[in-house]
Amino acid sequence: MKVLIVHAHPEPQSFTAALKDAAIADLTAAGHEVVVSDLYAMQWNPVASAADFGSRGNPEYMNYALEQRANAEAGTLAADIEAELAKVMAADLIIFTFPLYWFSVPAILKGWFDRVLVSGRVYGGRRFYDQGSLAGKRGWLVLTCGGRDYMLSEGGIHGDMTQILKPVLQGTLAYTGLSVLPPFTGYHIPYLSPEKRAEILADFRARLAALDSVEPLTMPVLASYDREMKPLDREMKPLA
Repeated sequence: MKVLIVHAHPEPQSFTAALKDAAIADLTAAGHEVVVSDLYAMQWNPVASAADFGSRGNPEYMNYALEQRANAEAGTLAADIEAELAKVMAADLIIFTFPLYWFSVPAILKGWFDRVLVSGRVYGGRRFYDQGSLAGKRGWLVLTCGGRDYMLSEGGIHGDMTQILKPVLQGTLAYTGLSVLPPFTGYHIPYLSPEKRAEILADFRARLAALDSVEPLTMPVLASYDREMKPLDREMKPLA
């Protein structure tokens, strides 16, 4: 299996980095090929702009998604985008390691999504959800946060973590065709003892070892909708 880890944390000694390092070590030891994009170390540019394009479909007015399509077809996307796209297309599993910022991902990772998940290459037209270009690959969010688990659960003050992450789990990963694994969250990390952190790391490594048996989250299937994307008379399961 080929694995891409997209890592978004500014501190190399962070617990998030420890999770990333454990994934590298355990997956490599299991015989898998692991590639890492450490966004802060790479000084990844998160800003989507006209500089991403070597040519212009419309030089008078920039629609970013349409320019992505035109440049993907012309082969004139920026070199850093093409390099990341190649990693994505080669991977069977993409793991995203990051701290939770404002119920979402850090800006540098959001910018990776914006620039790398290229319209015309990754999605476009009716190529989304189970028909997306990344269908057959899996995506997995591995994150840390300061809140306690009961605060980020159903009935908790913030709500369930899976619902909090729905814009990423469904609106980004599933939308591009990825089968989305349930996220792994390390809770209350800045305030834990080394012993408690070691327990979470052990739980993570156990999840890594059992990845092949993990059922992906339920996501929309295009066959359940008509050509105008209106639901057909079929039972639809919500994001669980």
